This record gives sequence, C-alpha cells and structure tokens, in this order.
Amino acid sequence: MSATTGAGMFRSLRGHDYRLWASGAIVSNVGTWMQRTTQDWIVLTRFTHHDAFAVGVTTALQFGPQLFLSPLTGYVADRVPKRTLLTITQASMAVLGLGLGLLVLTGTAALAEVYGFALLLGIAASFDAPARQSFVSDLVGPDDVSNAVALNSASFNLARLLGPSVAGLLTEAVGPGWVFLINSASFAGVLISLRFIHAPAFDEAGRPTRSFKDIGEGFTTVVRRRDLAVVFVLVAVMGTFGLNFPIYASTMAVLFGQGATGYGLLSSALAVGAVTGALLSARRPAPRFGLLVLASALFGIGLLLGSLAPSYLWLAIVLPIVGVASQTFMTTANGLVQMGVDREVRGRVMALYMATVMGGTVVGGPLVGWVANALGPRDGLVVGAAAGVVVAIIGAVHQHRLAVHPAPALHTD
Repeated sequence: MSATTGAGMFRSLRGHDYRLWASGAIVSNVGTWMQRTTQDWIVLTRFTHHDAFAVGVTTALQFGPQLFLSPLTGYVADRVPKRTLLTITQASMAVLGLGLGLLVLTGTAALAEVYGFALLLGIAASFDAPARQSFVSDLVGPDDVSNAVALNSASFNLARLLGPSVAGLLTEAVGPGWVFLINSASFAGVLISLRFIHAPAFDEAGRPTRSFKDIGEGFTTVVRRRDLAVVFVLVAVMGTFGLNFPIYASTMAVLFGQGATGYGLLSSALAVGAVTGALLSARRPAPRFGLLVLASALFGIGLLLGSLAPSYLWLAIVLPIVGVASQTFMTTANGLVQMGVDREVRGRVMALYMATVMGGTVVGGPLVGWVANALGPRDGLVVGAAAGVVVAIIGAVHQHRLAVHPAPALHTD
C-alpha cells in the first residue's frame, strides 16, 4: 500500500481530538465485545441447556431499549453536551459490568439477573449510541466525516475481532466473572480520552427547545426524505433478520462440538471480514447507494454458504465474507444518513437509525433463535441469507426507479 493511500485511509487520525477518541474507544470496545461474547455463552451453556431462544431474548433485552427510547435518546443527544453525556453513559456501563462480574464470581447470578443486566446495559447504550454516532463531525472537518465514520466502524470491529477470542480463552481459563470485571476496567480508556478532547463543539449543548414536539424531528426528517426512508427500510430488514451474529456463531459452534474458545473464534472470523470491510470503506471518498445493493447480495450468499458448511473449518473460512459484506453495508448506510442531515437534527436521526439497526433484534433475535431451536442452526443462517437477498432486491428496484425518474437523493451509483 502506498504512503498516499495509507494517509488517505487513516486521514482522520491526523487530528488530535479524533486520535484521542479512537485510542480510548478501541480499549473500551474490546472489553464490551468480551462481555457480550461471555454473556451469550453463559446463557447458552450455564443457565440453559443450549437454548438459542434464550440467547435471542438476551440480545433483544440488550438492544430493545434503542428501539423504544430512540425519540428521547436522540433528543438528549442533540441537547446535552457530548462530553457530559458520554461520560455518564460510559461510566454507567462500567458500573454495570462490575456488578454482573461480582454476581457471577460469587455464584449468585441466575438467568433472571443476566436478563436484568442486559436490559440495564441496553438502556445505557441507547443514550450512548446516538451521541457516539453524531459527534464525529465535531472532531473532524466536513471532508473527513465519511472517513471518520468508517474508521469508527473499523475500530469497533477490530475490537470485535479481538474481544470474542480473548473472552473465549479467559472464560475457560479463569471463568466468566473475571471477563465482566475486565470489561468494567476497560472503560477507563475512553473516560480518560474524553477528558482531554479539545473540540469546543464537544461541550456545546444544542439549541434551546421550542417545544416537546422537537423530539419527533428525527422521524419527520426521515419520512419527508425518500432517499433516507429507503436506506432506513433496508437497514430495518437487515438488522431484524440478518444481523443476528451471536445466535449464528453460538449455535453453530455447539453444532460442531466446540466450546467457548471455538465460539469466540467464529465471532472473530466474522470480525476479520468486518474490519476489512470498514477499512475498504475508509478509502472511499463518499458512500454510494449502489454498495448497499452489492453488499447485501454478498451477505446473503455468504450466509447461505455458511448454512451448507460441512465442517467447523469451512464455516470459519466463509464467515469473513459475511463480515466484509455486513460491514460494507452498515458503514455505507451510516455514512449516507450522517452526511444527508443537518447537525441540528443529527442526534435524533442517528438515534432513530440505531433503533432501526439494533431495535430490530427485539423481534429478529428471538425469531431466529426459535428457528435455530425448532429447525436447526443451519436454518437460522438461511433466514439471515434470505434477508440479504430481499434487501438486495429492494435496493436494486429503488436504484432502477431513480435511473428512470431521477430525484434529489443521497450519493447513488
């Protein structure tokens, strides 16, 4: 890779503030993925007898609040200074990780407690996510927003690469309780970085509210914009029926007779592709709608191949394809939405976006878990593959209509 290409791919890291944030976030994200992996594993193997539906319920509890609280959390993200809000949410998640770790270590945790902590973590994350998603433009110039969004995704997925593998090893070596405690400590990295960010906009609150109706501006913005609405529909289908990776990895690991380490390695195989997809997105000057169609089709093909895997190794080789496709799809969608709205409503729009991505698991997680229980883990992957194909068809139809009847839209190929 040439120096020029590398400088373009990582250009946002030249800025002091973004570099600080990225360095703290990677530490925290590794811990978060360690906790998520271990949490799903103990639900599947310790508190139930390989019940994929229970894993789906845990996932739904953790991400459901982003669906139901999105109008409020987006409103808060646009009104409260980002430094203050992120400090509160990150510290809250650190305390929750500590609490769950202590319960597991003392042997007092049960499935109900894991469900409860998943819900509380979901509430904290629902306030955290729109602030994290919308503050990037405060740390970098307008020309680097797309690059910074992609690098955020790369950081998140690099952590997703490292976290599950480390979690699997530590779960078998020292036990799941210590994994939760390590996650709690990992939040120190991002809390320290928040303290030293200099960007003035990071401490600015949004404009004073005119009325409580301002909460709905994010929804109104999306409804009035056909280009945004189509992206949200595609993300909703993919998020609900396709992005159920904890269920895919955990149930297929059990199917092939693997333990916690094998489960973690499957999650990391997905993350290898996701990191690659995010870095490829960082090289592009701007997100393009055509990539959504291509990535969703590749996602469907990858999961279909995974459902046919004759061995654990075959599955581990196929999953990076799914990771590249899913991350290309999500990074492109995220960039299209962020670059398509004004800063004044970006927090509310991104809260709705995160609700669409994560909130879909309230329905999709338990449903795919039920399919995996009733028909087998392979059929769970088939559901995800079908979602990718459906999204590709919807996107292709929209693209064709734009070609016939051009209209103001986000970047399209």
